[in-house]
Amino acid sequence: MKIRLDRTICDGFGVCAKYAPGYFSLDDWGYAALIGDGTVAEADRDAVMRALMDCPVHAITELGERIFPAASLPLTEADDPAEHLKTEENEAEWGFTR
Repeated sequence: MKIRLDRTICDGFGVCAKYAPGYFSLDDWGYAALIGDGTVAEADRDAVMRALMDCPVHAITELGERIFPAASLPLTEADDPAEHLKTEENEAEWGFTR
């Protein structure tokens, strides 16, 4: 896992340094700074994810490849979304009228 901190968004709440002090430090004004290059060890993943999720201004982002569930994969030819389109011909089925 790799993370990025956008210091221009940070409002200095300090939540990140509270949950993951090995990855975030606070400067003299209370704004966060990333310690290291953003690479997170597997053992620290939960603490860093908590800091990421609890950041009130979403200044921390996770970098890398996303794995999407099978439901969001592209449709095949057999799964034609036009089959379920609401049209005038099937308006009684959908319960709408003009």
